[in-house]
Amino acid sequence: MKRFAWIIGLMFCTICTIQAKDRVIERPPFLAWSSNSIEIDKIVMSDTVTTVYIKAFYRPKYWIKIATGSFLKDNNGMLYPIRKGVGITLDKEFWMPESGEAEFQLLFPPIPENVTSLDFSEGDFDGAYKIWGIQLDKDTFYKQKLPKEAVVHKINKKAILPTPKLVYGTATLKGKMLDYQKEMMQQMKMHIESPALNVHNEQNIIKIKEDGTFQAEVKITSVTSVSLELPFGWIECLIAPNEETSLIINTKELCRRQAHLQKKDKTYGEPVYFNGYLASLQQELASVDIDIVLKRVYYMDMYNDIAGKSADEYKAYVLERLPSIRKEIAQSPYSNACKELLNIQVDLAATGKIAMTERELKSAYIAVNKLNKEQTDDYFYNTRIDIPTEYYDTLKEFTSINTLKALYGKYYASTIYLISFLPNSLDVLKETLGTGQGPLFDNIKFNKLYQSIKDFTPLTAEQNVELKTFSSPVYAEMLTQVNKEIIKKIELNKRKTGFTVNETGQVSNEDLFPSIISKFRGHTLLVDFWATWCGPCRTANKAITPMKEELKDKDIIYLYITGETSPKATWENMITDIHGEHFRVTNEQWSFLMSSFNIRG
Repeated sequence: MKRFAWIIGLMFCTICTIQAKDRVIERPPFLAWSSNSIEIDKIVMSDTVTTVYIKAFYRPKYWIKIATGSFLKDNNGMLYPIRKGVGITLDKEFWMPESGEAEFQLLFPPIPENVTSLDFSEGDFDGAYKIWGIQLDKDTFYKQKLPKEAVVHKINKKAILPTPKLVYGTATLKGKMLDYQKEMMQQMKMHIESPALNVHNEQNIIKIKEDGTFQAEVKITSVTSVSLELPFGWIECLIAPNEETSLIINTKELCRRQAHLQKKDKTYGEPVYFNGYLASLQQELASVDIDIVLKRVYYMDMYNDIAGKSADEYKAYVLERLPSIRKEIAQSPYSNACKELLNIQVDLAATGKIAMTERELKSAYIAVNKLNKEQTDDYFYNTRIDIPTEYYDTLKEFTSINTLKALYGKYYASTIYLISFLPNSLDVLKETLGTGQGPLFDNIKFNKLYQSIKDFTPLTAEQNVELKTFSSPVYAEMLTQVNKEIIKKIELNKRKTGFTVNETGQVSNEDLFPSIISKFRGHTLLVDFWATWCGPCRTANKAITPMKEELKDKDIIYLYITGETSPKATWENMITDIHGEHFRVTNEQWSFLMSSFNIRG
């Protein structure tokens, strides 16, 4: 009996010893991720298996999926392919519950003790979940120091917002991503928010070097807000002509602040550190969640509140929120410069909301009453919202929108676009602001001319005369330069090949599409309905180019159809870079095709 008890005791000790070898890392910190849809709650490492406990955060009643090709890669370059999922079936849709939260485990082979970090990847395909630099040694990770350039500048609380300069020059944006791995991304998009350049959602692609550094140059006329689109978040900053803005992007802190599980953990510093142009103000602005400050004006979830209201009731609804927002800004700990800019943002946001009165009221009615497509079209185009005389007089309260300082505003470009929905917008602005001159009017005029040029319509003789009416010559200088560049591009386009312009001929609407494709009978067709003004269409046209090259030996014909909403000159110059067969149909034919194929874009 004693011998039996001794054996049992020995087995118990052995089991305890084996269990003691299990290494458990609770909520391990990490360097970066491609999506915050899944987070690692815990990693348990034994001699036989590595179990990764996952918590998923995603939209209720939508699905996520974990691929069978998923793997872990350690800091020594070794790969550990996934074995199976527990609570989730690999390669099968996992439907999120009503709560939008779920848990499951992923099992991998055992990891050696000398491994200090892991990368998780589903593989190299679009939408793949990836988490880089999952730390198994938390203590060492927390002791890592930031580079000396990563400093938070002292803020002068009494400083006023400087008036930006108008000069046509090159703005330089440079920076470095800390803890960069080339697998994270090799380039990023820079969205330019300038009203002058906010045509077709212009973007610059910035290459990232192997050491994580990057640099971009942009020709602009004044201070401009830009956004950098990264897999793990957006970075916003200001650039200015003949100035340098420098960023140090702290990816691990940027991701930590987005995380559900680590949001309250110890910080790793600031998400971004600024140097160069207005560094202290930019650092301060990065700490202000402007969207939260303005959400009651700009991003209000207000459809249930305003559906069925009159224009006056809607305006009162928008304006009644402003005093409390301005009081909140006044009582905030920010500098005078930051407060001034926040108040300008409020003016821009409110102006946009008032300008969009009719569309907001109609959209609210459609959403609340859940109208179908036919009902929506009928209501939107046939219902008239009564706008009282002098309704827009309230805009005179927002005079800051016609100052150079408004160019700092994150929503300045958006506001100029929204103003275009005002009936007789220029007349309304002149009457309410008491002038037809100033930066706002210059930028509205600039935007119109710039868009015309970028649509491959060079300046006319009359427009060249109009250039002299700007309050500053820098606008004319930039437009003249852009005009020269577009004329040169038009001449180059005349020499390009690889595209064919086709005529539809005299056919009925019902026979139109069969007639178009009949010319290509016996071939595989990819048919693309698109428009020159459609940003996603243009992005897709570029994105599909590598696929065309990959499939060049296949019998595939790429057929592009657009309508008269695409200006002829613009269309003729764009298709030179879109190889395939092209058709431009009439407005009537286009409407018929849109209806026949249920195209809503």
